[in-house]
Amino acid sequence: MDILINGQDAGITLEHEKTIGDLLIGIEHWLDGTGSHVSGIVLDDEPIQVEDIPIAWERELSALQSIDIRIFSWLNFAHEALISAKSALKASEDASFEEKKAVRSAFESGPAAAFLKEQMWDIAKSVASSLAGEGLSPTDTLKLLEERIREIEQPKQEILTCNALVSEIVSRLEDLPLDLQTGKDKRALETVHLFSHITEKLFRLLSFLKHHGFEVDAITIASLPLNRFIDDFNNALTELMEAFEAKDTVLTGDLAEYEMAPRLVSLYSTLKDTVSQKA
Repeated sequence: MDILINGQDAGITLEHEKTIGDLLIGIEHWLDGTGSHVSGIVLDDEPIQVEDIPIAWERELSALQSIDIRIFSWLNFAHEALISAKSALKASEDASFEEKKAVRSAFESGPAAAFLKEQMWDIAKSVASSLAGEGLSPTDTLKLLEERIREIEQPKQEILTCNALVSEIVSRLEDLPLDLQTGKDKRALETVHLFSHITEKLFRLLSFLKHHGFEVDAITIASLPLNRFIDDFNNALTELMEAFEAKDTVLTGDLAEYEMAPRLVSLYSTLKDTVSQKA
């Protein structure tokens, strides 16, 4: 029997596996921790969707000529879910009231909405609100979805477009102590939110680079291994947010100017150098 994964010879030799269930249990153990999952199987050219696999669970492998196991990564699922959300929003834009209800119901009962709720809750919330005619406008939510789709499809280009935004936020972080001292609370809050947005984006892009052939695990930032830099960054960020919420203006300003701004510069410079070195 031929055993394939995504249409390619998997190089798997059966040992004690007798049924489809036996084989898939072994595959799931192999995939554990990789972020990938079985999304369906094809038995002798007969496609079986993931939700129907239990029906075929006890089928004997010896009765099959071939089994093609379809595997999707987390990134594949995320990309498809974002595309599906975008399609739902666009379909809802010029629809009648009843049509909008139907679009919303179909999307919210589907796998894309379930994935987003579990894995990308901020996106799920924005999409649900826009489909319900609340929160962000559909146009703003579409822009958000398009940004996230670009991050997955073209992380290199998306990193390079962040240069001006990073420079602006670094400047604002350096100004934060003065903003706090002079009562510019609204601007200070906006700076913290912008900083949080760009750091989340850069760390997402960092993880997506792996899927585009970049040796991310070998990266060092500010002379630190990647994992150590991320731990230190998160610890400093937690301290900043706690100081900001406690209205400790002196500590907030010091952390922003002397801890977070230099770290953001190091993170972005390393990412930019990494993608620029690879044609």
